[in-house]
Amino acid sequence: MSIEEFIISVYCLVDELLKNVEGRQKLRQRGFQPGLSDSEMISLEIIAEFLGIDTDKGAWEYFCNHWRSWFPRLGSRANYAKHAANLWGITQHIQTTLAKRLGAFSDLLHMSDGFPMPTCHFKRAQSSRLFSGEAAYGYCASKGETYYGFKGNLLINSEGVITAMTATAANVDERHSLWDLINDVRGMLIADKGLIGADYQNERRQFAHINLQTATRSNMQETRSEKFINWLKSTRRLVETVIGQLTTRFNIEKVRARKRWYLTNRIARKVLAHTIAVFINKQKGNPPLQFELLLKP
Repeated sequence: MSIEEFIISVYCLVDELLKNVEGRQKLRQRGFQPGLSDSEMISLEIIAEFLGIDTDKGAWEYFCNHWRSWFPRLGSRANYAKHAANLWGITQHIQTTLAKRLGAFSDLLHMSDGFPMPTCHFKRAQSSRLFSGEAAYGYCASKGETYYGFKGNLLINSEGVITAMTATAANVDERHSLWDLINDVRGMLIADKGLIGADYQNERRQFAHINLQTATRSNMQETRSEKFINWLKSTRRLVETVIGQLTTRFNIEKVRARKRWYLTNRIARKVLAHTIAVFINKQKGNPPLQFELLLKP
C-alpha cells in the first residue's frame, strides 16, 4: 500500500480501538482539549515508529514538513511530546485489546526472552545520573557484555504477536520478571536456559496453567526426544525475530528518555506499532512479520 493508505489504515484502526476505551471512561476530567485528537496523536506516533523515526522531535518535524495539510492542528514540539507521553496508559490498553483480537492470549503456545536496554555507554555509567535508583548493572549473555540500564522482557504468541512486555532494572533475574507476563496465558511456554534450576522449577508449580519448556545445558541429562528438542529450538527463533524487529526497525534498545514517564510511553508506542503492523499484514493476507510488504518502495 502507499504511505497515504497506510496512514489512513492506522488512523481508522486506532480510532476504532480508542472509542472502546472512551466508551468506558472519560479520558480527561478537566483542562483544555489538545489541538490534535488522541486518535491522531497515537496514529502519528505509530506511523513514525514504523518508518524508523523514534524521537518526538523527529516525528514532529516529519509530520510538519510532509503532512501538515492532513494534520493542520499539529502544535508545538513541546506540546506534541507532552500530549504523547500523557497517553501511555491508553496506548498500552489499545495494544492489549488488539493483541486479544489477534488471539494472542487464547493461543496455547508462547515464547519469551529478554534483551538489554542500556541507558548510556558502560564507561559513563558511574558518572551518569540517568534513572538513578532505577537502572542497574546487568549482563547480556547473547552479547557477552555487562551494561548499565534496563532489561526488556518479552512474551509473544506462536504468530509473533506481542502478548506482554515489561522493562525491569538490568539486575532483576529473568526468572522473577517472567511471572509478570504469564498471568493471562495458558499452555506451553518456551523460554531460554536461564529459567533452569530446581528452586525455580519448584516455584513455578504455583502456575499450573503453564507448561514451561527450555533447552538443557550441556552438563545436564536430556530426557526428551531429539525431535522435540529440534522443534523447541526452531520454534523459539520466532521470539528472536521479534526482538530483532523491535531493535532494528523500532530502536527499542535505545532508551532516549530521562524520565520513566517518557520511557514508558516510548516502549508502549513501539509495542503497539509492531502489533498494528502484524494486524494490517494479516488483513492483507501477508505473513504477519514481513513488514517490508506493507509499504510500496
